[in-house]
Amino acid sequence: MRAVVFERNDLNDLRLVELSRPKPGPHEVLIKVVESGVNPVDYYTVTSIRVKPIPHIPGAEFAGIVEEVGEHVTGFEPEDRVVVYGRVFDGTCDLCLASMEHLCRNGGIVGVVTNGGWAEYAVIPDRNLIKLPSDVNWDVAASLPVAALTSYHALRRAGLRPGETLVVFGASGNTGQFAVQLGKLMGARVIAVSSKGWVSELGADYVASLSNVREVVEKATGGRMADVVVDPLGERTWEASTSVLGRGGRWVTFGQLTGGEVKLRISQVYSSEAAIIGSTGGTRRELLELVNMMSRLRVKVDRYFNLNEARDALMRLFSSERNGRIMIKI
Repeated sequence: MRAVVFERNDLNDLRLVELSRPKPGPHEVLIKVVESGVNPVDYYTVTSIRVKPIPHIPGAEFAGIVEEVGEHVTGFEPEDRVVVYGRVFDGTCDLCLASMEHLCRNGGIVGVVTNGGWAEYAVIPDRNLIKLPSDVNWDVAASLPVAALTSYHALRRAGLRPGETLVVFGASGNTGQFAVQLGKLMGARVIAVSSKGWVSELGADYVASLSNVREVVEKATGGRMADVVVDPLGERTWEASTSVLGRGGRWVTFGQLTGGEVKLRISQVYSSEAAIIGSTGGTRRELLELVNMMSRLRVKVDRYFNLNEARDALMRLFSSERNGRIMIKI
């Protein structure tokens, strides 16, 4: 099979090779990968994260079709469409037993601590697979495990309720696209912060820029400001995103793409009873919930790449010209 591999943390070390097609173990499933979403975790996997095994196949977010099942697998059969839950978990630690597999004390991320999906085939534990409808939209399916799940889990962590005001920073990004859509599906009024006007097509009630977001939020809420703010960007947007949070509001983050060092005025937190919430990944149950609502989700794609263009795909990820998701068609 064809696969993208690297042995040292360097974009220039990425190469397309021929490998033997893997065989599934007793509780594993061999899937033919159809499509993979490209995310910052993939870039850092290649450039800086210590990975295993070596040589390593990256790719943390993907979906495909069942090719072969292990001898003890009963829930799947060839030709099933499936999405891969992207967390490695042992199922026995206290957090796994509390249905928080994404925080497993002995776990990690698929494509980081295991080989990932940038290959024609991948062997996956059967418990990491969720069936998809036969008429699956592969762009959406390949965006569920990271882009959609990260946003969905964050909104649930923040306790977003119908009728509340949600402000999404980075609304045109991988996770931002889904935070906007899921916020609407959860009954919120959504203000998308982006320089891309097309985010209104995702259902945003208002589109603001970084320079006028406070004014837009004040006007939209009659001065009450936001109930929930999603900000995965970090340093560059910290002041703006915390400034639009209302009394009793919840500010949630799952990233620091523009830097991780910020100044916090503690009085701003306690005087308004604001909550600052960290979030990462999501649970299998939440991924199943996303599969059940995927017909109501869409993806704005900037560009499709092939396996032999993996390096170009990663470079495009941080381009100022990017206008939507980067996807790899296998």
